[in-house]
Amino acid sequence: MIGIGILGCGRIGQVHARTLAGLPDACVTAVSDALPEAAASLAETTGAAIRDPQDLIEASDVDAVIIGTPTSTHAELIEAAARAGKAIFCEKPVDLSADRIRDLIGVVSDAGVPFMTAFNRRFDPSFVELKRRLADGALGQVEIVTILSRDPTPPPIGYVRTSGGLFRDMMIHDLDMARFLLGEEPVQIHAVGSSLVDAEIGAAGDVDTAAVTMTTASGKICQISNSRRATYGYDQRIEVHGEKGMLRAANQLEHSVEQAGPQGFATAPAQHFFLQRYAAAYSAEMRHFVDALKSGKAPQPGIEDGLKAQILADAATESWQSGNVVKL
Repeated sequence: MIGIGILGCGRIGQVHARTLAGLPDACVTAVSDALPEAAASLAETTGAAIRDPQDLIEASDVDAVIIGTPTSTHAELIEAAARAGKAIFCEKPVDLSADRIRDLIGVVSDAGVPFMTAFNRRFDPSFVELKRRLADGALGQVEIVTILSRDPTPPPIGYVRTSGGLFRDMMIHDLDMARFLLGEEPVQIHAVGSSLVDAEIGAAGDVDTAAVTMTTASGKICQISNSRRATYGYDQRIEVHGEKGMLRAANQLEHSVEQAGPQGFATAPAQHFFLQRYAAAYSAEMRHFVDALKSGKAPQPGIEDGLKAQILADAATESWQSGNVVKL
């Protein structure tokens, strides 16, 4: 039985705890949170002990840790867990500094511990199937990848101020997905952004509406569109065009009932919240992590994937700020 400690008992910690409750080879043995009531609630649900972060990391009944705390705390917790010999599952971003992530790669490598960066969208069933068909040659050579990701409403302004900005916080998921689907590393990136949804976001030095274009060395193109507002639900779509045709993954709707009448066809709204939309992906990524620990294989995506996505997010931020194309 793999004992897992959860650092951070908020929404994402609760999601992972529910998945672990259904796995026969893993269990939550300890939890920790800066808010005592959050830790107490998850401890009651899981039957786990409540411990301070360092005590949790050093505990003999903890084989692996899930880091779901604020981004500013990730680096310190990763270092402590690696030096304690614990396997690590870390929510994105690994850190807001690419140089800091490079340092962490050294720490993790020296410790020889498994590390997984939690880019959950790689585990979405529809995106997994799209990737499988690409690998099977369904499109031949990929030419253009188009990724649309739009939140139903903006996050609280307090979150925006500490998030690192839209490109590092929100679009980083899409930048990782671009790498996942292109099969090549982008060599240049151009970003534009505006504050059209919430003036406070602009006043905080961020954008709420953005677009990025990336190109690989062979000429493949990726287009990403982000917005902090989508009145019709949580908009998550991918289209890949290639020499033999096109693959598309559509939105997940609240239900599949469609009504037709003189005014046309009507469907349900897209699912409204990321925890609902990506429930299957969150479950699959945690199962993958546990299976990797059982088999001794390295979980994927690893810490290097966290670094490469961060480099793209930094370059997108630089391009937006400077108005220039950034070479990678």
